[in-house]
Amino acid sequence: MINLIWAMDINWLIGKDNKLPWRYPEDLQYFKKMTHHKTVLMGDNTYDSLKGYYQDKALPFKKIYVATVTDRTFEGCEVVKDIAQFLKSYQEELWVVGGKTIYQLSLPYADKLYITWILKPYQGNIYFPEFNLVNDYLKLSETEGTNEDLKFVVYGKKA
Repeated sequence: MINLIWAMDINWLIGKDNKLPWRYPEDLQYFKKMTHHKTVLMGDNTYDSLKGYYQDKALPFKKIYVATVTDRTFEGCEVVKDIAQFLKSYQEELWVVGGKTIYQLSLPYADKLYITWILKPYQGNIYFPEFNLVNDYLKLSETEGTNEDLKFVVYGKKA
């Protein structure tokens, strides 16, 4: 099962200069709850961003795959060079946690999407890649956040 998880505003904005353009503790708690001690896939920029938040602490995941086109190594992580091949052969539960290019390459393989909708616009420069959410996915659940700016929605891929 391949899950994608991200937060985006009403204009599909997901980032600003490799950081989140907002700060909603409830969204961060949701992300942690869904991905804690799980196997994740991320790009090298997302890895760098998360390490900026965690600094000297270990990232809170069971196993980490980092997709990169560089020759970098990432302590405690496995490097993925071919995302399509990796996702075609991956058999267990996987959480894709960003960034934009990794989401774009992973979307065709996604079984479920966990989207935190931020119900107002923000300023930034990184947007989620366009796709047809309405035609390709069914809404499985929707939960209002305690903060009126947030809505947590889970979508499943249509057969």
